[in-house]
Amino acid sequence: MNTFLQIFNISIGLLMALLYTYQIFYVVVALVDLWKRKRRPSAAPEAARLHRYAVVIPARNESQVVGHLIDSLKRQNYPSELIDVFVIADNCTDDTAQTARAAGATVFERFNKVHVGKGYALDFAFREIFAWHDKGYEAFVVFDADNLVDPDFFREMNRCFDSGSRIITSYRNSKNFGSSWVSSASALWYLRESRFLNAARAALHSSCLVSGTGFLVARDIFEKNNGWKHHLLTEDIEFSIDSVIEGEKVDFCEKAVLYDEQPVSFSQSWTQRLRWAKGFYQVFRNYGGRLLKRLLHCPRGHRLSCYDLLMMILPAMPVTVLGLAVNLCALLGGLISSDALVIQNAVHTLLTTIGNFYLLFFAYGALTLICERRMLRGVTAYQIIRCLITFPSFMAAHIPMSIQALFCAVEWKPIAHTCVKTVGELRH
Repeated sequence: MNTFLQIFNISIGLLMALLYTYQIFYVVVALVDLWKRKRRPSAAPEAARLHRYAVVIPARNESQVVGHLIDSLKRQNYPSELIDVFVIADNCTDDTAQTARAAGATVFERFNKVHVGKGYALDFAFREIFAWHDKGYEAFVVFDADNLVDPDFFREMNRCFDSGSRIITSYRNSKNFGSSWVSSASALWYLRESRFLNAARAALHSSCLVSGTGFLVARDIFEKNNGWKHHLLTEDIEFSIDSVIEGEKVDFCEKAVLYDEQPVSFSQSWTQRLRWAKGFYQVFRNYGGRLLKRLLHCPRGHRLSCYDLLMMILPAMPVTVLGLAVNLCALLGGLISSDALVIQNAVHTLLTTIGNFYLLFFAYGALTLICERRMLRGVTAYQIIRCLITFPSFMAAHIPMSIQALFCAVEWKPIAHTCVKTVGELRH
């Protein structure tokens, strides 16, 4: 039993290291890239042309916040006549539609209790725009109703789009970092994603992922897809992977900043992340084989993108759960049979696994907070320390979530957004 346990633990450790060590390489790449840009800052060239955009905002009972997003879109350092705002009031029971109209948006009201979720709302909106409201938009930008956008958001995205990027994701900051330990940990996750995933991918000319909101897509991609065809629980990841399989690339515009509202309570966060866990399983089931095929047969320069995305959706968390479960069973068996070696090895592995997990995400959190401190205006030292200490526990919750997602049905459920702020408050 002891020999089996040793071989099993070594095998699991080697497998996880083999699959995910590349993300440590991403950290090094991101840090080197950040150092180079701080040492030799250079101004990005202005776009040769100002393009016309349509903003699409799915909203379900978002009357408290949607007006502030539209106001921030109206205050862009970009010609207002080149940005049209469309809101889909999706199965709303409040006055979201009236609030959005009063703020200056074109509103579509949708009532469908069968096809529920953001993907269906987006598809409805694109069909309406193409049929009745098309002004020759060259690209579409998708936001969630609780977002706020930096005044230079469209100016920066336009630079990337004008340079040839066809799908672009933005820098995702938070508008309620300090509301609770949950909101700060969730915000830290997105800051880490921007700095140590997307920035590294961009430096390596690899493909990023769109992350639910604040992303731009060229018009012809929607025309080719006949609207929005992605309806899994994580429609953003589905869209990203489907696009890469089709030969597209998702670029990163770091200077285009949006502010997103994070869940405040742990129950809200659990609901949200459980849907993501289930959605990742769905995407893997539907696209894993095609992505692996693309990895094996695509041009050499695109293989890193395919491998990276495959690792993002690979059900690796159940492997971690299996490793913990085997060692717990071995510990129980060792206690029953009084096998000191089995007990020692099982306890050592369990403590080492838990300790390494905590230290890994503590280090990730600390490094992210150091690098991105300039983005956390108005955040106190106490809130930063609290976030740093609790971030590993926040991430550890993914383990039971992944187990629950394997065995239970998960439906899309809206999360109430109540953080009412302006961009001015967040920038000072």
